[in-house]
Amino acid sequence: QVHLVESGGGLVQAGASLRISCAVSGRTSSIYGMGWFRQAPGNEREFVAAISWRDDVTRYADSVKGRFSISKDSTKNTMYLQIISPKPEDTAIYYCAASLNWLLPSIPERADYWGQGTQVTVSS
Repeated sequence: QVHLVESGGGLVQAGASLRISCAVSGRTSSIYGMGWFRQAPGNEREFVAAISWRDDVTRYADSVKGRFSISKDSTKNTMYLQIISPKPEDTAIYYCAASLNWLLPSIPERADYWGQGTQVTVSS
């Protein structure tokens, strides 16, 4: 079992910076890749960014390239998402996910574990 807990969400003004975190516990040695997804009201859950667990290969959705940065601290078993220049359309619940089989999980079906989500609201 892998347990994921997000934190750091909240209200942020457009253009300000925000970092959200995902604490990982349990059988971390079984993780192959991690990712961030988001879901806005009325929308499906969509891919944001992914990072391989054993090294730092990354992948981003086109909509966030250049504005978001995914990283991890293996010593703390924590993954981060730096939202560098948020826009109101980035408002959503952000979920972290772990995959036991995919290096860079880019669709929800490739995730095996999910966190409970953290709300990010960007005001204009």
